[in-house]
Amino acid sequence: MQANTVDLIFLLPVAALIGALVGSFLNVVIFRLPVMLERSWQEEARAILELDPPKDQSVFNLATPPSRCNGCGSPIKPWQNIPVLSWLIQGGKCRTCKTSVSIQYPLIETGSALLTTLVVWHFGATWQAFAGIIFTWFLITGAVIDFHTKLLPDNITLPLLWLGLLVSLAPFSISPEHAIVGAVLGYLSLWSVYQLFKLLTGKEGMGYGDFKLLAGLGAWCGWEQLPLIILLSSITGAILGIIWLKLGDKHKDTAMPFGPYLAIAGWLSYMWGPQMLDAYLGILGG
Repeated sequence: MQANTVDLIFLLPVAALIGALVGSFLNVVIFRLPVMLERSWQEEARAILELDPPKDQSVFNLATPPSRCNGCGSPIKPWQNIPVLSWLIQGGKCRTCKTSVSIQYPLIETGSALLTTLVVWHFGATWQAFAGIIFTWFLITGAVIDFHTKLLPDNITLPLLWLGLLVSLAPFSISPEHAIVGAVLGYLSLWSVYQLFKLLTGKEGMGYGDFKLLAGLGAWCGWEQLPLIILLSSITGAILGIIWLKLGDKHKDTAMPFGPYLAIAGWLSYMWGPQMLDAYLGILGG
């Protein structure tokens, strides 16, 4: 049932609060998951090569060890981990050693709060809003990990894909047929571009994580949205890529992750895809 204005007055602040709290957890996933994967790969390589286990065999996962300052190792107390506010109150520094704390923490928390609120505002108190919020959190996590590491983990892309196919069974979603075809065409479209680019240049233009992410977006948005997603991601990538190269003083041949642009385009398509397609076709039709 769609929320009325009174409901939204209550729902939107709650959505913002939940989004900020989840954003704090997303920060943990963003920083720790790549390290966990690297450790896992190293363990597998050592086992294959029959090497001795590493000296450091301490447990490292999303819960252990507890959050600490990267500078002095001081544990972060619960009141020092309030989304956004703690970072602002402490001036972006550790209270113990004054080491700078990455601005990414409040940015992710703020972004998660804003996007979660926007999903609720757009869809109201509906199951589609709930699904859209989960979709949004997955995209934030995958996009930021890819931005930092040029890696889109299967731990993010594959659950996103399977959730999209599962959500297609719901009455508010696209049909399972559209979701399945969207997933297949999403994967094959970028896989084909990758193979053609490799054949012509001998280089790899993108990673398999991009194929899986677009497959996931196809499962959530349907095959009709794929051209829009590819177009939007290309335009976004061109604009933001130029800005990133200029501000970061990077060389034009610097490899840039494509996942963040796919994530932005996929989120926009989930929110306003049909309207954007109608507007685009209207322009083409004169």
